[in-house]
Amino acid sequence: DDLQRDPWTPKPGERSMKSVGTALSVAVSLLEASYSGQGARIMLFLGGAATQGPGQIVSEKFSEFIRSHLDIQKDNAKYYKAAVKFYQGLAQRASAAGHIIDIFACCLDQVGLLEMKPCVENTGGYLVMTESFNTPMFKESLRKIFDRDEADALKMGFNANIEIIPSRDIKVSGAIGPCLAVPKKSNHVSETTIGQSGTTTWKIGGVDKNSSIAFYFDMANPNNQVYPPGKQAFIQFKTVYQHSTGQLHLRVTTMSRRFAEQNTMVELAQSFDQEAAAVLMARYSIQRSESEDTIDVIRWLDRMLIRLVSKFAEYSKGDPNTFRLPREFSLYPGFMYHLRRSSFLQTFNASPDESTYYRTLLLRENISNTLVMIQPALMQYSLNDEEPVPVLLDINSMKNDVILMLDTFFKIIVWYGEEIISWRDQGYQELPEYEHFAQMLEMPKEDADTVVAERYPAPQVIYCKKVSDPNERYFKAKVNPNSGNTAGNAIVESGNNFNDDVSMQVFMQHLIRLTVDS
Repeated sequence: DDLQRDPWTPKPGERSMKSVGTALSVAVSLLEASYSGQGARIMLFLGGAATQGPGQIVSEKFSEFIRSHLDIQKDNAKYYKAAVKFYQGLAQRASAAGHIIDIFACCLDQVGLLEMKPCVENTGGYLVMTESFNTPMFKESLRKIFDRDEADALKMGFNANIEIIPSRDIKVSGAIGPCLAVPKKSNHVSETTIGQSGTTTWKIGGVDKNSSIAFYFDMANPNNQVYPPGKQAFIQFKTVYQHSTGQLHLRVTTMSRRFAEQNTMVELAQSFDQEAAAVLMARYSIQRSESEDTIDVIRWLDRMLIRLVSKFAEYSKGDPNTFRLPREFSLYPGFMYHLRRSSFLQTFNASPDESTYYRTLLLRENISNTLVMIQPALMQYSLNDEEPVPVLLDINSMKNDVILMLDTFFKIIVWYGEEIISWRDQGYQELPEYEHFAQMLEMPKEDADTVVAERYPAPQVIYCKKVSDPNERYFKAKVNPNSGNTAGNAIVESGNNFNDDVSMQVFMQHLIRLTVDS
């Protein structure tokens, strides 16, 4: 709060002169020389893009626009490749020294998060993006980093290493998450590479209770090997990290899985974790989208979904009416539907920095938080229920006599139906006989405050306080654009639900048809 603005104002028509890359390089070098191998954080507070020096993102002239997705695709981004190479080098140096780089980007314009992404991803740092340093989101997120536990120790770990030791039947394809591969030759490395690959050891500069890394495995001999009944495969994870108190902690986790018998789908189906599978596919698709066109990634997701459903669903060939999907797979197509239309894959109307921000956070969060990102949670508050109840993520849930709270992880949106707004504006909540209505109005606010207190980074809370509120667009962009039952739904009845996406119902109809015809 005591910081003052730079007195050197830029010339008219020019951006402020910012040597972000130089400043970050100096910080990395100082810690390398004085504190190598010990836990440390570098916090970078960005109010604009680098306009000079190494790591430059854009020129000083406002007449030159900062790069877009299309510029990068067409190789028209003048500074992009050199900046990426520079920040990748800084990230590798910081990771090798066991240090973390956090980035707080607080600016209405882009600041170069796409180029600086390795600094966060490869060191396990935090990434926060908001409009200004005065927002509650920034202040709360910065405060939470320094939270302490019951023993008055910071809730963070440093300089972590994860090593995988599998049985000889298993090979490691790679890892996707906030880590960096440590070159190490091993017979357990698969020829199939995914993410940070070519090793069985990874380095993580910073870890906390929500840090999550996805590991991908392959069979050592998938085509010719026949396993006897009951044969077990073993995978051991050995994690070493420095606690904030300076102590080294070692955690060893060993898991065992039994090989399924050949040509037997029942055992595989019973052990299928559709939520974990959805998160693994989400991370893999994001990793592929960095080198492939979005439409190609979505087509790949569709092919994988059709192959999976074709193997495990029960149906008569050519007859959609006989299609039945086991309960272990019942939620998985819905996850893929929402992933296809999410901002993690779709870049339309999003800047490269926005896409980078969303993707970076998904790659580091645990399963429950990632599922909220992919398929937001929708809670309904009504006078008929004492407690909030989950409802379908559908346009038809926007009824006139309810309050809805949509949790997208990045935003919490509280939406009020027309009747609720009318009763509130008439002041019913002020009357003693309508105390239950006043309590209903407060419940979503209290629940939103609870989520903000527990989540990192702190989400933005948005209230749609009036009929046809402009913020309603955030809500409609996430719900299923169905238009079936319109009873008691002014949004659908008015036709004010324009959306180019197909509904979940149409998506499932196409999936079933393609499956039974394959």
